[in-house]
Amino acid sequence: MAVTFFSDVHLGFGSREAEKARENRLLAFLEAVRPHTEQLFILGDLFDFWFDYRTVIPRGFHRTLAALQAYTDGGRPVHYLVGNHDCWMGDFFATEIGARVYEEPFEIALQGKRLLLHHGDGLAQKDLGYRLIKPVLRSKFNRALYRWLHPDIGVRLARGSSRSSREYTSTKDYGESPGMEEFARRRIEGGVDYVLMGHLHTPVYKPMGSGAYVNLGDWMEHSTYAVLDGGVLTLKTWSAEARDVR
Repeated sequence: MAVTFFSDVHLGFGSREAEKARENRLLAFLEAVRPHTEQLFILGDLFDFWFDYRTVIPRGFHRTLAALQAYTDGGRPVHYLVGNHDCWMGDFFATEIGARVYEEPFEIALQGKRLLLHHGDGLAQKDLGYRLIKPVLRSKFNRALYRWLHPDIGVRLARGSSRSSREYTSTKDYGESPGMEEFARRRIEGGVDYVLMGHLHTPVYKPMGSGAYVNLGDWMEHSTYAVLDGGVLTLKTWSAEARDVR
């Protein structure tokens, strides 16, 4: 039994056709790896926007939510580290899905290895704008204010903002693997075996000393994920034809 990691699916972004195709790939992957997975880790941005309203949930994701529920119902823990697009979590995933939600990067011991899990946002030293706005986005007070917006308005505003932000950042050069590799190197020198991140949307496996920095890539283009099996971490690419995922 292995531990499986993935990130950056960004459900809710793109055309209806592209959205359905991406979710279908994810669902096929989740179904195929479930028999071989003892724990599932999502390292942020499963959704392009998520907000925990008290009485409603965003429309269009019921199949993915049911797939995650199948893990927890079967005794396979689901861990969800929020990203920069789905950071406004409440208690829905904990109370309804049975997942454990983390709002900050954390270390965990698995299969005799020390892992540091981080979405990867806020590490680019050149991205001063996001570093300044991140505390504002994570503010519980601002989260409470946003809840007063009708969900139809709130979701539309957030998705529009996400698209504008993506267009803006796509024109910026924050350097190769911005700030992530240096952060990973320091943590590995401090005794961590593996540092896993998302956010970059580019899969990376880079040995560093006695450990490795791994970026999980994304599901918008690469459909990549990582597996920890017997204490060895590998980066893989999912395809519907490659059904043997062990």
